[in-house]
Amino acid sequence: MTHMEIQAPPRIVPNGYKVDVSRGQRIGRVSSEWFNRPADERYLSLTDLHNSVKRRSERSKTRIVESEAIRVEASRDNPERLA
Repeated sequence: MTHMEIQAPPRIVPNGYKVDVSRGQRIGRVSSEWFNRPADERYLSLTDLHNSVKRRSERSKTRIVESEAIRVEASRDNPERLA
């Protein structure tokens, strides 16, 4: 009886980019901003970020408004609200 083992060929994986941590600096503000985001906005990879932006753009709607139709009204009673 003959025993045969078939092995998959080795996958060639591109090297990609290396991060040289000795040249960087840690900016605490950036990490705190990341942790303060809602859980659904903490992207761990560019692929996740891309997919999220793509889904959001598919749901968005665009409306073209003539600039003459735009009115800005402010009130002293409520300066935060623009109508």
